[in-house]
This record gives sequence, structure tokens and C-alpha cells, in this order.
Amino acid sequence: MLYDRIIKTGTINEPEGKPDPHFALASTVNWMRALRLLIEDEGIDFGNAEGFYKGEGKRRMGVRVENTVLEQLFLALHHLSALEQLRGGVTATDYARVGVLAWYYGIANAASAMTAAQAGSFQEDHSGTARQWDEQIASRNLAMAPFSWRLNSLVEKTYKPEVKAYKQGSIGKLIYRPENVAEARGAVAEYLSGSAGWYAWRAMEELKKSRQFRDLGVENFRTRAAQELRDERLKKKSLCFIHLAYRYRGKANYREALFLAYGRDTETTLADFAADMSAVLRAFLTMAGAFSKRRLGASLWSDFVKDVDTNKAFTLRAQDVWS
Repeated sequence: MLYDRIIKTGTINEPEGKPDPHFALASTVNWMRALRLLIEDEGIDFGNAEGFYKGEGKRRMGVRVENTVLEQLFLALHHLSALEQLRGGVTATDYARVGVLAWYYGIANAASAMTAAQAGSFQEDHSGTARQWDEQIASRNLAMAPFSWRLNSLVEKTYKPEVKAYKQGSIGKLIYRPENVAEARGAVAEYLSGSAGWYAWRAMEELKKSRQFRDLGVENFRTRAAQELRDERLKKKSLCFIHLAYRYRGKANYREALFLAYGRDTETTLADFAADMSAVLRAFLTMAGAFSKRRLGASLWSDFVKDVDTNKAFTLRAQDVWS
């Protein structure tokens, strides 16, 4: 009954009916599993991450910048601890939605720590955090794969070849559960491509409201002049892992109520979901910690880890991630 009412008949905010949740569920679960497979193939641990950043030195920064780095890492560690505890739940569907939120905010906090450590900046909004992380970290080759995957623009003829290069010939799809690294590459690349299309659509909808577009006297982007205006806007917009994470969170926050919570097969589909989210967030936080250690210096880092493990009120120890 609920499926027919919400999906087929619609609601106040979507009177034509909500999107069918089945594909979204598969792509949500399979992207996280694919990321985990790529991370395990890369072998991301703290020693590996420290080796990756061995060429980066300590940065001179004010005490408030240092405090921001430490605060954001501590927040991310708390979110990871929550995910670790959710893994022990009996019914995966009970915590899937809040698990995605914990995962995202852990990623966002860790990303904010990296940008503060790199550039002394902090963004209060989600899009600003993604943009800053891309500019200060991803575009400077300061992120480990697969978190380093990014697109230089949202112009389709530019980003499609980049996506193809990431695939390396993989035929893996988001709708299928990846079973190996090759299939995982295809699934992650497909999510990257789909996200590029989604962000490009948002940018075009925004552009339609501009005076430049209205002056063209058109309703779409079929004319050459409109396409040039569109591509000029889209070529200035890049895409990084934090953009993907933000879109991912949006599905859990704003998609219809049935997503992650309805259907006889949902519980089976979500069986390993919390464990996969935990593994991905742990790897990202490991990377962020290794980078921050180099920028803060070994002495302050040691004091930070020691203090966290002495005074934290949650379960996970800092040394479990950063050693």
C-alpha cells in the first residue's frame, strides 16, 4: 500500500510520484562496497599513509588553526566510533539511514581537518567544504586513491574520457554487487560519472535563472549560443570525492521514506552496509590523520593522540586508527 501511495500517486512535494527506491538502494550499497574493495587493494593503513605523505613538511600555523585541525579530527573519530558500534546492531535497516549521516559527517570533518592543515581555512557549508578540499587537496595530488579520483570539469566531452580512464576497461556496474577490484573500478567510475551529470544538471538549472541565459531568448540549451554559455559555466566546476559524499548524504536525508527502509529484500541487501561504511570512513580518516600529522608536527600530534585516548568518552581509540 505505502509503495503504491508514495511512488505511484505522489506526495505534496512530488505530486507525480517519488522515484522508485530499488535502483537507488542497489547503487547506494554497491558504491560503498566498491570503495571498500579499492581501499583494501590500495592497502590504506597509517603506515602506508605516512609513507604517502613523507615528502610533506610541517606548516607554520596559528594556534587556532591547529585547534581547528584537532577539533575536526576528533569529530570525525567520534563519527567513526558510532559507525563501529552500529555494526553490532541486529537489524541493519534500523541504522542504515543514520549510518549514512554519521559516515558523511565523519568524511566532511576529516576533509575540513585536511584543508585547515593545508591552507588555514575552514568552510561552514557543505559545498564550500567540497570545493576547498578539491582545490587544496585533491587537485594537488594530496589524496590517496580512490579518494583522489576527480574530474576537471563538468563538460561532458571533457569528463567522459576521464571516467573511461578510471575504469581501465572495467565493465562493472552500480546495479551489480562488485566482487573484485576490476568490477569495483567500474562501479566507482559509474558513480563518478552519474554524479557529474547530476551536478551539471543542477548548474544548468541555476544558469537558466541568470540574466545571461534570459538575454538569449531561449528555453533550453539546444542552440549554439546556449551551449557555449553552458560549457563556459560547466568548465569552471570540478568534481571530487567530497562532492560525491555530499550527494550520497543527500539521498539518505531527503529521498523518500521508503529508501533504505522498505521492502522484503532490503534487510538482506544492507547486511554488510555498516561494515563497508566503517571501512571507508576509517581509511579516509587514516589518510587525514597522516596528512595532519605531517603539517602539525610529530610533537603536537603525539600529545593529541595521547590526550584523546585519555579523555574521550566514546569507544574507539585514536591509536586504533592512527598507529
